[in-house]
Amino acid sequence: MTEIEERLARLDWEAIERSLWEHGCALTPQILSPDECAELIVLYKDDSRFRSRVDMARFRFGIGEYKYFADPLPAVVQALRAYAYPRLAPIAGRWLEALGARERFPPDLKGFLIRCARSGQTKPTPLLLYYEAGGYNCLHQDLYGEVVFPLQLTCLLSRRGLDFEGGEFLLVEQRPRAQSRAEVVPLEQGEAVIFATRYRPVAGARGYYRANLRHGVSRVRSGSRYSLGVIFHNAK
Repeated sequence: MTEIEERLARLDWEAIERSLWEHGCALTPQILSPDECAELIVLYKDDSRFRSRVDMARFRFGIGEYKYFADPLPAVVQALRAYAYPRLAPIAGRWLEALGARERFPPDLKGFLIRCARSGQTKPTPLLLYYEAGGYNCLHQDLYGEVVFPLQLTCLLSRRGLDFEGGEFLLVEQRPRAQSRAEVVPLEQGEAVIFATRYRPVAGARGYYRANLRHGVSRVRSGSRYSLGVIFHNAK
């Protein structure tokens, strides 16, 4: 087993699933070391490792920027994507089953990416995000085509309180005929938040219904903030 695989295997996946069902998100202990975080931050300046860059202000997505990795992905990013997927696929399947959907997910990432390719989704979606003081990310959903995996994760690479202040991860849930509910997740360096990509099942009087979720980042008050986003479906 690789180090990343071992760290993921040691996580309390039953507790993670409970939190996902109850809140639509789950916080993990540190899954990336400080050295791994620093190495990914250094990569941000190497444009040859990325397939595209997005200036968030240009598209009114917020203030900041992000870059999508090109193939081949950095080893640590590929490992996170490949070894987290088999842990999350059964949870995603149970979510869809609760909502009455028949869709199920292949047991490994390779099989799922084949499904993406059949829908024309072949571009990798893991990305690095960068914010300076005053930067933020508007609430959004990461949807890149017909095929969407119900869960994704974000890992904080910078040191909260040392490298930056503010910049909290935000998750907002909208239930039918109800006001929105917000969740603030205070991440530390190397920790990850696993969360719903688009919607999650919520128990109601007549069974489960869909609650839509969007995520973002609050305003960075000082310093600079880097994070890694791991999305499992590919883009067109």
